[in-house]
Amino acid sequence: MVQDNFLVGDIKGNARRIIELTQSAAGQGADLVVFPELALTGYPPEDLLYRPGFVAQVEQALESIKRAGSDTNIVLGLPAVHQGKLYNTAVWLSDGQCVAEYHKQTLPNYSVFDEVRYFSHGHDTRVVALGEFRFGVVICEDAWEPAPVADAKAAGADAIIVINASPFHGGKYAERVQMLEQRCTENGLPMFYVNMVGGQDELVFDGESLVVDGAGQVIRRSAAFEPAIELIDLTDDGPVAVTQGATQALQPEEAIYNALVLGVRDFVTKNGFSGVIVGLSGGVDSALTLALAVDALGTDNVQAVMMPSRYTAGMSREDAEAEARALGVRYDVISIEHAFEAFLDSLSTVFRGTEPDTTEENIQARCRGLILMAISNKTGRMLLTTGNKSEMAVGYATLYGDMCGGFAPIKDVYKTLVYRLCHYRNSLGQVIPERVLTRAPSAELREDQLDQDSLPAYEVLDRILELSVEQDLPIDEVVKAGFDRETVDHVLGLVQRNEYKRRQSAPGVRITRRAFGRDRRYPITSGYRRK
Repeated sequence: MVQDNFLVGDIKGNARRIIELTQSAAGQGADLVVFPELALTGYPPEDLLYRPGFVAQVEQALESIKRAGSDTNIVLGLPAVHQGKLYNTAVWLSDGQCVAEYHKQTLPNYSVFDEVRYFSHGHDTRVVALGEFRFGVVICEDAWEPAPVADAKAAGADAIIVINASPFHGGKYAERVQMLEQRCTENGLPMFYVNMVGGQDELVFDGESLVVDGAGQVIRRSAAFEPAIELIDLTDDGPVAVTQGATQALQPEEAIYNALVLGVRDFVTKNGFSGVIVGLSGGVDSALTLALAVDALGTDNVQAVMMPSRYTAGMSREDAEAEARALGVRYDVISIEHAFEAFLDSLSTVFRGTEPDTTEENIQARCRGLILMAISNKTGRMLLTTGNKSEMAVGYATLYGDMCGGFAPIKDVYKTLVYRLCHYRNSLGQVIPERVLTRAPSAELREDQLDQDSLPAYEVLDRILELSVEQDLPIDEVVKAGFDRETVDHVLGLVQRNEYKRRQSAPGVRITRRAFGRDRRYPITSGYRRK
């Protein structure tokens, strides 16, 4: 079983990697090497599948894999055309020939998945003999339904291979285990679950490939968020793990933190950037973002920039510098005061007779955005935004200001989870000053400003958002969960009014069941009012 990191669209590069990994596994004694779903193209290829010649390149790359073949059998995921239709396909290669094809039957069309947009449904079962054993082959979503596995057993399968591109969210590993245990106990067959690893835009694939025996017991779990080759012997008594390693799932904060690190690393490096810039405010969100960036890319590839104003507290300056020094990154201080004054002077005639309000606050944020983007342009480093899910939900962010940037690492992280992740990171080594975690959060855009001046307490806000955004509960049900109706109405009104902001926000790592972005698609212009 091979879990690896494949780049979407890099068909030739993925083919070379598949050949290398096959040779490595064969050198360790493997008779059968299994790769994840759509490994040859990366997942998800999305509208690349519409490009003229894309599938033709897949076919050419498949021929190169066949030519490099040996006595080793290979199960490989790719898109394939059959009788004029495109299928999400698993091919079984033996001695340089394709001996079987399986077309995915259950195409997910929910959440982040759009497979019905591209692929036709398969209908046939495939069982392939290798030595004394017969293997049924299914693809990802097929295993979540009883029929495809049951049909493979009825066709004579002794074991089931499941190739997957299953993205991470908190708690996903436990869901997979529960599903596999159910399938295995229903059919009395062991299952080999091979998953992809790596970041692809908003999605992160966590690996954690599994072997479950016919009694539903997990006998092998690959490492999370890392490439791995696992050697498994299949005997008359069932599967036996040859390689040793991870068997226990990560704790929640550990898993999420590692997902964020991998998501940042792959987005930045796969898009060819030399490093990143982080606007460091002395607050908790930028503190977590900086730690993630360093853990993802290394000290030398991260630059922190502090941009104080007349409202920036002394402790914010001190804490920002302390974290930058603890992490060893380049640290620059650039005041926005002169730029802010220049904008106020330029606008004085237009603003005559008006009182200061959020306009002036937003000007400060946009001064910072301009400075950070200028440094990004000059250095070739990507700017990371530092907004969290709580802020993005209710619009507590400034377009073309603190929303500037190419990637948003904590976009799907609620504020309360931000604090837990900071504590987790500090458990590995203290880098975030304790005061950052204990002081009241503030945007510091006016005198004595606190987030809670404009928003409910984050413990309240985050729970309302979880019930509404992720679970889609009606307002009455949210209120019944213990919240004041006026507060609920206010929060959900903010969520609805700020869709236009979110539509213009940078992509970020998905770590919840329902992130803003590809799996939550609401109209900007809408007369609907939620009840």
